[in-house]
Amino acid sequence: MQTIQSLVSAGRELVSTREAAELQIPPALAAIAGNRDILPTNEAAPALNRRSQTLRKWAAFDCGPIRPVRINGRLGWRVADIARLLNGGE
Repeated sequence: MQTIQSLVSAGRELVSTREAAELQIPPALAAIAGNRDILPTNEAAPALNRRSQTLRKWAAFDCGPIRPVRINGRLGWRVADIARLLNGGE
């Protein structure tokens, strides 16, 4: 499990540190995510009020409002992206 800081320093910028500080994470998402930066599909789907298969479709067809991170063939969903989507962003 990597933090936003380590991914930024590794060259895979998720969000800037300033943007991460300003990001408002809804309480329900914070309870699910804990201190993790990336959630598996089965945990990200309820946070978005969608089925897991919907998120898999977004990943397969690249048609969703957020994009997953692929880690060893598995899908991971950034908590920052989920929070941004829940706060009304795209």
